[in-house]
Amino acid sequence: MDDERRTRAERIAGHRFATPALLDAALTHPSYAAEHPGATGYDRLEFLGDAVLGFIVSDELYRAFPGAPEGELTLRKHHAVSGESLSGTADALGIGDLVRLGRGAESAGERLRASVLENVFEALVGALFLDGGLPAARAFVTSSLDARYCADIVPAADPKSALQQLTQARHQALPEYRIVDVQGPPHRRTFFAEVTLGGEVCGRGSGASKQSAEKAAAASALSALDDPADEPPDTP
Repeated sequence: MDDERRTRAERIAGHRFATPALLDAALTHPSYAAEHPGATGYDRLEFLGDAVLGFIVSDELYRAFPGAPEGELTLRKHHAVSGESLSGTADALGIGDLVRLGRGAESAGERLRASVLENVFEALVGALFLDGGLPAARAFVTSSLDARYCADIVPAADPKSALQQLTQARHQALPEYRIVDVQGPPHRRTFFAEVTLGGEVCGRGSGASKQSAEKAAAASALSALDDPADEPPDTP
C-alpha cells in the first residue's frame, strides 16, 4: 500500500499503526491477495474484528443504559452491528475507496458491494485490536458507531418480526418469503429475496445470506406499507 493511502486509512482509523502490515491486510480483498503472491486478505482479521466489535458494543451499551432490560440492549446492539449499519458507516468514512481489489472483483463492482464494506469495517477493527489493543479498537468503534447504539430512541424490532406483527394486525395474514435469485461465487454469494402478502409481492431485498436478504425484503415491505397507497390488498 502506498504512503498516501496508508495515511488516509490511519486518519480514518484514528490510529498510527506500529505494524502497517495489519492495516494493509485489513484493506485487502481476497481477490487481490489471490492475484498477488505475498499479499494477505482481510478474512482472518474480519473473523477477529467481528468478535471484538460485538464485545465493545455490548460493553458500551451495558454501561450507557444501566436500567435497560436485556431485550432493549439486544435491539440496540443488533441495530449497531447490522450489515446495513457497518456498510453504511464504512461508506460514509470513505473506507471503500482504500480497499485493494483484484482485477475481476474491481470490474464486477465489488468495491461498492455492501458485504465488502461490512467485511472491511470488521477487519479494520480486528487490525486495530491487534496493533493497539482494546483501547484503539474501542476508540474507533465508539467514534464511528456511537450514534447507532446510544440514540435516545430504541431501534425498531427485527424487521421480519415487525412486519409479522403489522400484517397480523392489519391484514390478519402472515408474510411469506422466498429466495428468487443467487448471484456470485460460492464464497461471496448475494441472495435476492421477495416477501409476499396475500400472493402479492410487497417487498424485495438482497444480502450476503438468505436471512439478511429476507430481512432486507421485510424492511422494504415495512417502508411500502407505511404508505397506504402502496399497501397490497387485504387477504380474503
